[in-house]
Amino acid sequence: MRWNWQQPDWPRFSWDAARLSRAEERFLLDAGRYAGVVEHVAAAERDRLVVEAMSEEAVTTSEIEGEILSRESVQSSIRLQLGLEADRRRVQPAEQGIGELMVDLYRRFAAPLDASTLFAWHRMVMRGRTDLRVVGGYRTHIEPMQIVSGRLHDPRVHFEAPPSARVPAEMERFIEWFESTGPSGKHVLPPLTRAGVAHLYFESVHPFEDGNGRVGRAVAEKAMAQGLGRPSLTAIAATILARRASYYEALEAANRSNEITGWLAWFAGAALEAQARTLAHVEFLIDKTRLLDRFRGRLNERQEAVMLRVLREGPKGFEGGLSAGNYVSIAKTSPATAGRDLADMVEMGVLSRTGERRHTRYHLPFATRPIPTVTIAEDGRVVATFASPGA
Repeated sequence: MRWNWQQPDWPRFSWDAARLSRAEERFLLDAGRYAGVVEHVAAAERDRLVVEAMSEEAVTTSEIEGEILSRESVQSSIRLQLGLEADRRRVQPAEQGIGELMVDLYRRFAAPLDASTLFAWHRMVMRGRTDLRVVGGYRTHIEPMQIVSGRLHDPRVHFEAPPSARVPAEMERFIEWFESTGPSGKHVLPPLTRAGVAHLYFESVHPFEDGNGRVGRAVAEKAMAQGLGRPSLTAIAATILARRASYYEALEAANRSNEITGWLAWFAGAALEAQARTLAHVEFLIDKTRLLDRFRGRLNERQEAVMLRVLREGPKGFEGGLSAGNYVSIAKTSPATAGRDLADMVEMGVLSRTGERRHTRYHLPFATRPIPTVTIAEDGRVVATFASPGA
């Protein structure tokens, strides 16, 4: 019996709830803090925040699977579906589909999960694909569903899912479990625990021919949002992308046993880290709005173009800071003009300056907030390591 679904206790997952209790408390506390910060954001900026958060999740959940999408096109698709002003640019099917998934999660987080919802999500994430046998339905092929790596003649099998013939029954049982463990179910689970179990459970069944990672992460997001009673906008995919190697390692280890405390501790750490990432983005947006309001009409076209470009980098800013060379490239101007413009921006307080000569770098005038790497210790303590600002 090599895999979890082949063992006699499948799918009766077990874990040490005490080890997760502090993480659950921290998750709810930080969610409240996020809600409080968002209240100070103007309505238009709140819309922008929602669009940016959803597009970030859409782009990164796709990038985890090796699919690179245009962030601007995804944002355009999301804005259009939310009834907000959009640039009406041409959007590719994959970008439109993943955008639709994010909007559906945002609007219908409280709705029950059923097979028709999962099929709709699968059609969204597979939009434009013509190489699959089944889109919007469970897999039917007789070949083993395996996650493999390595050379063709010597592959390494990381996981093998249940045969396709078992998938409908397994998914019926999964959906029943998901609904029974929700806020109004008979066997309520805390939000992080439920989201972590749901993601692992779904990935273990691997019900679709492709797109299981994206749909599985959407299931986890839905569980967290239901636990909070509002859309979570937790940047879980961005955090998983940053920790992709350990994500796959944790999943692979959990696929071999139905005692999953280790996996849930990893997932809880990733979720708390994602919350910190989201909160840093909101606080950055507030600082950004104040900065733009303060200097509106005081910058020339070159300076404004460069400042907007720096702000597009988000809380992490330019790697190592903005250089004079960066300024020349963005503003399409001469080094001498760049030097004068930058000196003027420092004097006004738009940018701060560090270093000398060729090591001179320019930074936004507000502090970047470090994103922690979060782990859950054996005794349940939440341990955060602040490695680098805005990582």
